Amino acid sequence: MSGGHQQHPARVVAHGHDDHHGHTHADHGSLKSYTTGFVLAVILTAIPFWLVMGKVFDKSSTTGLVLLGFAAVQIVVHMVYFLHMNTKSEGGWSMLALIFTIMLVFIMLSGSLWVMYHLNHNMMPGMMPDTTEVVPESMQAMPEMPGMPKTHDMQHMQHMQ
Repeated sequence: MSGGHQQHPARVVAHGHDDHHGHTHADHGSLKSYTTGFVLAVILTAIPFWLVMGKVFDKSSTTGLVLLGFAAVQIVVHMVYFLHMNTKSEGGWSMLALIFTIMLVFIMLSGSLWVMYHLNHNMMPGMMPDTTEVVPESMQAMPEMPGMPKTHDMQHMQHMQ
């Protein structure tokens, strides 16, 4: 080998390859992996569609929870088959960023739902299904007058006396 430029042998790494600086690049997928991801995505879309249109579950809350489960699985399928996320890419930092993002979204969504439920429960006492508000017959026909407390305020005042 005479000459000023020397070639370095390529190092082979599982699920990727190293460039001349030692950085690992993730595998960009094959037609087979894209086809598998597409088929899984179609199935994970068709089943929830059938569950809703066929009214398979009696309770809408059960349907909602099952749909959320299918949505979570579909997110994982998209990340693995289309975004090529795994524990090896970017030295594991992309997976850590994903876990951190999932935790933040979970905290924000559950906290928001908790706050909205308790605001609804505390601010609208007659609207919740587990509470019953008894309004005296004499108060039912009374028109609302400006400056006067509402009927539920008057009931609270009676309990306070």
